[in-house]
Amino acid sequence: MTLSRPARIALALVMALGLAFVYVPLLLVLVNAFNTSRTFGWPPTGLTLDWWRAAAGDTGVREALRASVLVGLGATALALLLGTMAAFAVARYRFFGREAVSFVLVLPIALPGIVTGIALNSAFSVGGVPFGYLTVVVGHATFCVVVVYNNVLARLRRTGSSLEEASMDLGADTFRTFRLVTFPQLRSALLAGALLAFALSFDEIVVTTFTTSAGLKTVPIWVFENLFRPNAAPVVNVVAATLILASVLPIWAAQRLSGNAAGGRL
Repeated sequence: MTLSRPARIALALVMALGLAFVYVPLLLVLVNAFNTSRTFGWPPTGLTLDWWRAAAGDTGVREALRASVLVGLGATALALLLGTMAAFAVARYRFFGREAVSFVLVLPIALPGIVTGIALNSAFSVGGVPFGYLTVVVGHATFCVVVVYNNVLARLRRTGSSLEEASMDLGADTFRTFRLVTFPQLRSALLAGALLAFALSFDEIVVTTFTTSAGLKTVPIWVFENLFRPNAAPVVNVVAATLILASVLPIWAAQRLSGNAAGGRL
């Protein structure tokens, strides 16, 4: 369909407004991370790296960063395991309730985080599971598994099973076929899913609030607790800027991997 020139201009303006609405606030956070002022004032009174040095030397920030990385890696590993197995079951086998299983797997990412958090909190409390790293990892894995499942399922459906069947017809067993045929086809999809899962886990706060212990603070929890403390704004801006970069880079890399795979490069 060919659009008229006024229609193209109108669509471009709407797109520009939408992008500005999303990204201008993020840009303000990034600029304020270098602002010499101790407030969120605008425009910046000057530029400095002092707040980045202060954030790097802050024990609370380092502990929160360590916690976020450990939780993200744990949730990503669990999501890779469960999401990949579920994708293989749905893509390669026919069984009663297959569509229901697919729906149940995708549902957690659509549910409000507070609902998931309350449900997990209740389940852990009833089961007597102590709150800490394990409960946060499990909580994050409930929605991280969705992105891995979707990536792997889409790749399995696109590649089909003909190469695997040919490999087994030529005498290769199941594990050899997986190692030499299936895994190379899934490699970029797994990496893209892992990057997206880590990014989702790293900046999650709602589910974390209901599943963490008093002494365990991830980066988003630390930002929320320090946001309105006197003179803490500069360091909060630095940590927020780090969160933005930690979220954007994995998503960008995942998109590049997905695009390369779609173009036929693994």
